[in-house]
Amino acid sequence: MTNGVENKIGKQNYSLDEQVGYLLRLASQRHSGIFLQQISENLTPTQFSTLIRISEGGELSQNHLGRLASMDVATVKGVVDRLKAKELIQSRADKADKRRSLISLSAKGRELIDALKEDGARISENTLAPLRNSERKTLINLLMKIS
Repeated sequence: MTNGVENKIGKQNYSLDEQVGYLLRLASQRHSGIFLQQISENLTPTQFSTLIRISEGGELSQNHLGRLASMDVATVKGVVDRLKAKELIQSRADKADKRRSLISLSAKGRELIDALKEDGARISENTLAPLRNSERKTLINLLMKIS
């Protein structure tokens, strides 16, 4: 026989529709669909985040950029390579440490940043549209707390 606490979180009362991982995945899928429909450039969410992080931080080492954009080393290299191919960023060797690459926005990337920020604001607005303003603030605060 199990106690009341175990029954509340145990498999007998388990409902997938109430599980945080499932709900976060559904919300993420909804947001991704909105992103893909409304982004003005042909960018993935990770590429978008990378460009915004570079615009916020200026010239960054590839390693630091990866940490700021929450990417592992292999992912950041691929994202940087794809953004270079789109001519949105540029890199150069660090004069103080030739093993380190410094990443910055290219002229083309700098020209896009304001439009990308507008896209981002509109995408967030549409993602949060079903919520009241107070619920939006609460959701953002809770997500920041568990991130």
